[in-house]
Amino acid sequence: MVPSISAPVTKFGRAALDLLLPPYCPLCDNPVSAPELLCASCFAGTSFISDPKCDRCGVAFESGDTRLCESCIASPPNYRQARGALSYDAGGRHLVLPLKHGDRTELAKVLAPMVARAGSALLARADVMVPVPLHRRRLFRRRYNQAVLLAAEVSRLTEVPVMRDALIRTKPTAPMGDKPAEERKQAVQDVFAMRVGRSVAGKQVLLIDDVMTSGATVEACTEVLTAAGAAAVDELVAARVALD
Repeated sequence: MVPSISAPVTKFGRAALDLLLPPYCPLCDNPVSAPELLCASCFAGTSFISDPKCDRCGVAFESGDTRLCESCIASPPNYRQARGALSYDAGGRHLVLPLKHGDRTELAKVLAPMVARAGSALLARADVMVPVPLHRRRLFRRRYNQAVLLAAEVSRLTEVPVMRDALIRTKPTAPMGDKPAEERKQAVQDVFAMRVGRSVAGKQVLLIDDVMTSGATVEACTEVLTAAGAAAVDELVAARVALD
């Protein structure tokens, strides 16, 4: 068998490109050692979610005295587990908001390794990833769904397949901003549905989204996926909003 030369050629081509166009930090344009990496300063300003955190919804704790947050104890969510890579603080917003609203689609590649690490246990048992959909009007204006881009990049790293159009958003919802949890829950009631011809029956589904706040969206999606026969539903997001 003739040895493949594609890998050395690819490495050489990448090295040559880096000499001509050195990689820069996607946030501040400082030089970095490889594409899609943050510089030391931007990395230090990014808060990764680590233990202790709620075993169910993945929100960060200040202490490790309990395995579940007060919200999950009082009202257990209908999904199995949720995990987020970053806290949705100034550093997290600096990565997520330009992807969501600023046409910075390349940031999906920056976030994907962080998301894959945070959700490694969830990805290991997932049969398929399903991005949270946008309504067609918002998709038309934005031209892309950031959850689909993120799922595609995580799939490239993990080989977990993506069913990018399994869910549809049947009616538009207003931006939820700082709305309280109950208003968020009401806003997404009866908003999601399965696309005709798509099936998740018997599958372990991993929902993918950019930000998780109260969990209303993932619970609404989980209700639809479970009714369609999904064996279980987990949630994986780029950033998780801290509880008050």
